[in-house]
Amino acid sequence: MMPDIVTMYFDADRRNDAEALLNTLAADAVVEDENARHQGSVAIRQWWLSAKKATQYIAEPLESTVDGDKAFVRASVSGQFTGSPVVLTHAFTIKDEKIIRLEIRS
Repeated sequence: MMPDIVTMYFDADRRNDAEALLNTLAADAVVEDENARHQGSVAIRQWWLSAKKATQYIAEPLESTVDGDKAFVRASVSGQFTGSPVVLTHAFTIKDEKIIRLEIRS
């Protein structure tokens, strides 16, 4: 079962709700996606808005595992990009009910 904060992240992402998505993340959170690192709310907002605009992607969680403060979610990601859909692993690190790190990889 996914931690509540991770469920909230995917729900906000699906609704295209930047504010709700950012509220799941710590202020100094780090996101790593496509070999790029984005740290802090401003950088993460720019990354997320840019990815949504470019690909109109939808991420649908398929399965999740939890190990201590880490949650690993395999999600089917579909949108306007070559090879769609793909299954990507979202590796979340959680501290004090906030996401402090997210790594997205194939």
